[in-house]
Amino acid sequence: MGHGADAAGRDPGRMVRDRRWARDLRTSVRCSVALLGLLLLTDWGTGGLTWWRGALWLTLSVLLFVALCPPRVRVGQGWVASRSLLHSRLVRTDLLVSVRSVDGVCRRLVLLDALGGRVELDLEVLTDNPAVWHRLDEDVRLSAAAGLLRCGAKELRHLSEQVDRETALAVFRVSGLEP
Repeated sequence: MGHGADAAGRDPGRMVRDRRWARDLRTSVRCSVALLGLLLLTDWGTGGLTWWRGALWLTLSVLLFVALCPPRVRVGQGWVASRSLLHSRLVRTDLLVSVRSVDGVCRRLVLLDALGGRVELDLEVLTDNPAVWHRLDEDVRLSAAAGLLRCGAKELRHLSEQVDRETALAVFRVSGLEP
């Protein structure tokens, strides 16, 4: 994360965050605690609860939390940072060379910069946070205009259309003009 420290300090007033992160974190905690409670209660009810089984159930609950815990996404002028329990990643969006979409359990956007930085973002973070998308989109356009972005322009156009559509639908829902 060495090359990102100067990028993060350039314009701290324009930094935006994933506004759903705290809610998603609480949901992860609730699911893990519910699993632990259910496992302990079941074992206790059958008379099979021992200290080592309790430790096993606690370990399973912690692993569930690690799997469900959302990364904290922050975006500023010229950078995107993603911080999870296991690692922190930063990419210079003003130096992007590649953007690609990866399908799987959830769709992710993989950003690569000229300095070797790599960040994976859940597409829901971008569609649910127009401010995050707007900040990222501005820098991606700068990278493309500078000739650095070698692949991913088509995917970004599709993503931009999707974010615009989701934002418009949210505005219609809030205003009561749902189509």
